[in-house]
Amino acid sequence: MTDHYSTLGLSSAATLADVKKAFRQQASLWHPDKNPAAQAAERFRAVQEAYDVLSDADKRQAYDDNRRRNLLDSPIDTAREIWKNYLKPLV
Repeated sequence: MTDHYSTLGLSSAATLADVKKAFRQQASLWHPDKNPAAQAAERFRAVQEAYDVLSDADKRQAYDDNRRRNLLDSPIDTAREIWKNYLKPLV
């Protein structure tokens, strides 16, 4: 499971305005026409998917419920995934 909040660089308490602002920043950074990096298109799609989920109230609620459930089911795997996504922009 990908962490849409970390994809946009947000906490789970982010407002819709925060989500929109982070999306615009990340989309500008990773847009394939502006970024020649090999992983730019993949990262741009991940940013679009994160925005699609977090900007829609119903999808966000379902995502948050599933996220909480996954944190309780397998905290070690979830922590690994979160850290991997968190560190990915630094590499």
